[in-house]
Amino acid sequence: MTGERKRRPALRRAAFLIWIGVVGVGAYQALFHPETPLPRHWNPAAPLVVSDPVTPLTGWKLRRTAGDPMACLAALDDAVEARMLPPLVVDVNCGIGTRVRLTQVGQSGIAPIETDCSTALRLSMWEQHGLRPAARDHLGTDLSEIRQIGSYNCRRIRTPGGGSGRWSTHATAEAIDITGFAFSDGSSLSLLQDWSGEGPGAAFLRAARDSACTWFVTTLGPDFNRLHADHFHLQARGWGRCS
Repeated sequence: MTGERKRRPALRRAAFLIWIGVVGVGAYQALFHPETPLPRHWNPAAPLVVSDPVTPLTGWKLRRTAGDPMACLAALDDAVEARMLPPLVVDVNCGIGTRVRLTQVGQSGIAPIETDCSTALRLSMWEQHGLRPAARDHLGTDLSEIRQIGSYNCRRIRTPGGGSGRWSTHATAEAIDITGFAFSDGSSLSLLQDWSGEGPGAAFLRAARDSACTWFVTTLGPDFNRLHADHFHLQARGWGRCS
C-alpha cells in the first residue's frame, strides 16, 4: 500500500502535464492554424483589420498595431488611400517617424495631409466605427468628407494663457485637428457653427467626439477650452483625457 500511495502523486503530476500539453496544442491550433474556427476579430494572434467588427480585443490590437511601424502600415493597406513617405527628421523634438500622406480615409475624403501612421490608423478606426454609424443614426445620410486643419507642426503646446514649455504632439504628427464634416446629401457641419444646440447636427458632433475618445488616446474639443472652439484635437498618445 505504501508503494501505491507514493505512485499516486506521480501519476497525478503526469496526468496534469498531459492535460497542459493537450490544452497548449489546442490553444496553438485555435490561434495559429490556417483553418482555425476562431473568427479573426476574436483571435489575439490575428492582425488588426479596420473593417472587422469591434470586440473587447480591438482596443488592445489597435495599441499593439499602432506601436509597430510595419504592422501599422499593413493595417492601413485596405483602410485608407495613403502613400508611404521617408521619415521626416528635423531635430530631437520634431519630425514624423512612420510618415504617410493621406488622401482618403475609408469611404470619406480628406484634404491631402502628411501624418504619422499611428494617427492615420486611429483616424481610420474612428471613421469606420464612429463617424459613419453616427452620420446614419443622427442625420440619416452618409459621411463623405472629414475636414482637417493639420497634423504635423513643429511647435510647443499652446494654452489659453500663452505658450508652454512642453512640445506638442503635433511636433511628431501624433495628433490631427478636425474642424468639421461633409455628407453625401450635400450638407456639412462645423464645430464652430454647429457644436451648440439640441438639433441633429449638434447630436452628431457630440457623438463624433465621444467615439473619438474610443479610438484616440486623448480627445479635446470645444468643451475643453476656447482654443478648441473650432476643432477636435485628436492625439495618438497622451494622458487619456476626453473633453
